[in-house]
Amino acid sequence: MTTIAEPRAATAAGARAPVAASTVFLALIRRDVRVAQRELPFFLIRTVMQPLLFIVVFGYLLPKMGFLRQSYTTSLLPGVLAVSLTLSAVQSVALPLVQDFGWTREIEDRLLAPISVDLIAAEKIVVGVLQGVVAALVVFPIARLIMGPIDGLSFANLGGLLAVTVLGAATFSALGLLMGTSISPQQIGLMFSIIVAPMIFFGCAYYPWRGLAVIPWLQYLVLLNPLVYVAEGMRGALTPEVHPMPLPATLGALLVLLSVFSALGMRSFRRRAIG
Repeated sequence: MTTIAEPRAATAAGARAPVAASTVFLALIRRDVRVAQRELPFFLIRTVMQPLLFIVVFGYLLPKMGFLRQSYTTSLLPGVLAVSLTLSAVQSVALPLVQDFGWTREIEDRLLAPISVDLIAAEKIVVGVLQGVVAALVVFPIARLIMGPIDGLSFANLGGLLAVTVLGAATFSALGLLMGTSISPQQIGLMFSIIVAPMIFFGCAYYPWRGLAVIPWLQYLVLLNPLVYVAEGMRGALTPEVHPMPLPATLGALLVLLSVFSALGMRSFRRRAIG
């Protein structure tokens, strides 16, 4: 005699219902967020130390000693926030990928997830955005406390500030995806020496882009640097009195760069994953 339990047993033994890609995507994000929480002190030291040192020297000591005008902090604060966001977004994506695709091959666990390779790459970018935003949020109150009053600082354009922060973090996360899948573990130090360091010092973070008008060829050459648009966008949202680049122009440039870096990064990720 057939019992009611038999169909239930047959159903349990059969194929399970497919898991939605969005569920797997969110699960991967939660896993990376938990890992980031455990490593939070090291994450903050790695991404915040350099900007804070610049704040102490150029935002506090030199103005106090009279070598710099106090008004310099108006241009410095947005640039320091841009550097914090940039370093965090790039490193939080590039460094784990270099390790995962290197000797540990931990990326293979991710590739077994029931979602497309492109979604796995996109999840890396999303996590990089989150860490970039956290770094900027941590640096801002510390910088404001060390520097003291900032002339012209305004929060009237919070929408523009949010747009620059998210687009900037996404752009550099996508760049981190490209770098992390293109560089071998043996070359990781070289990456920061010849790519990240020049990008920071010629990214108009510690001086406004308009100030480079005294060297016209350099003023236009640095437009190839994506950090320029984050730093100038931060100035446009926070300290518009310093006459930075128009905010719509910086947002448009970041959108273009995000599209380019995402396309190149995902192609490089697919190549490494399949190969």
